[in-house]
Amino acid sequence: MDRPFWKTKDLDEMSKAEWESLCDGCGKCCLAKLEDEDTGEIYWTSVGCRLFDADLCRCVDYTNRLSRVSDCVKLTPQNVRTISWLPSTCAYRLVAEGRDLPDWHPLRSGRPESVHEAGISMRGRITALEQELDEPEDYFEHVLEEEP
Repeated sequence: MDRPFWKTKDLDEMSKAEWESLCDGCGKCCLAKLEDEDTGEIYWTSVGCRLFDADLCRCVDYTNRLSRVSDCVKLTPQNVRTISWLPSTCAYRLVAEGRDLPDWHPLRSGRPESVHEAGISMRGRITALEQELDEPEDYFEHVLEEEP
């Protein structure tokens, strides 16, 4: 049996389709995160980006997200190795670290719903969207105790 592409290719060797298929659809990248200016510590919130569909755990305009959301980060084979806020469950991070994908990942399970069934995704856990908050301080009431 052939080994799966994420075990045989480096991130920068993957086709566009392979790269995109690594995303498990958890929605964690699309959460607002706060950074302590003094310590650099990241605080996760349950606030979704203004383009985030909380029911589908997907961006509603993925193709144009970078031009529509000024602080949206495009993941690349280079930056996934250095972004401190990538979730510990993120396939890009796992593959970059030489680790395998978990059983619940859609590439392993063969089902996109497996990430939600495993409780990994943000489906049902978003408490606000950015456009619903008026002031920067409003984010503090949505800070999570730990990485989702």
